[in-house]
Amino acid sequence: MAYKNYKQVKAIEYQNRQKLLAVNPGLNNMSGIYFLTREDEDGFKYAYIGQAKDILQRLCSHMVGFQHIDLSLKSHKLYDKETNPYGWKVNFKTFPVSQLDEKEQYYIKQYALAGYQLRNKTSGSQGQGKKKIDEYKPSRGYRDGLKQGHRNASREVAHLFEKHLDYKAKDDPPNRYQKQAMDKFEDFLNEYKQPEDNGSIDTVKTEVDKYGRTVFPG
Repeated sequence: MAYKNYKQVKAIEYQNRQKLLAVNPGLNNMSGIYFLTREDEDGFKYAYIGQAKDILQRLCSHMVGFQHIDLSLKSHKLYDKETNPYGWKVNFKTFPVSQLDEKEQYYIKQYALAGYQLRNKTSGSQGQGKKKIDEYKPSRGYRDGLKQGHRNASREVAHLFEKHLDYKAKDDPPNRYQKQAMDKFEDFLNEYKQPEDNGSIDTVKTEVDKYGRTVFPG
């Protein structure tokens, strides 16, 4: 029974290796930093940065794990230009093991400053200098400003479409992604009509859209 389970585990690992290599054929078993990134239908960008002594092996473990990023990989799956344009892309840079802590912290901060919503829980490293990721997140005042700007844009654009414009999908009938895009656009046009929340931190942290995606994760 144990041998049978071992064969099954290895078979799953092989399949996941092939899936990862299909996204990035350059992946290897060297040490370095790996970057998981995706952009959703609304243009929100997400990232997870990790370090590994064996990059491809570590990525395979994410495919079967139960950490937050592992579950997101299972939910959104890997990127495919034709069938899954909102899936996770995979990139990497090789570095000696002695540099992994330093490089991981560096790239986590760079991606945070570039506007990615990080799926990391800490600022990286396996030892000294490890901090919670919160210090890289925008302040609540910044988020409030973004939300108000979004509502103002919704009002102005809705007015233009009500008076002068119309919209439709490129295909008739629309495909699944076009239908989702049209639904989101209609939600955007109606956003300014929705009552504003009370501004509490809890409300901001738990806001989700109709597809269950967190718009302003805490």
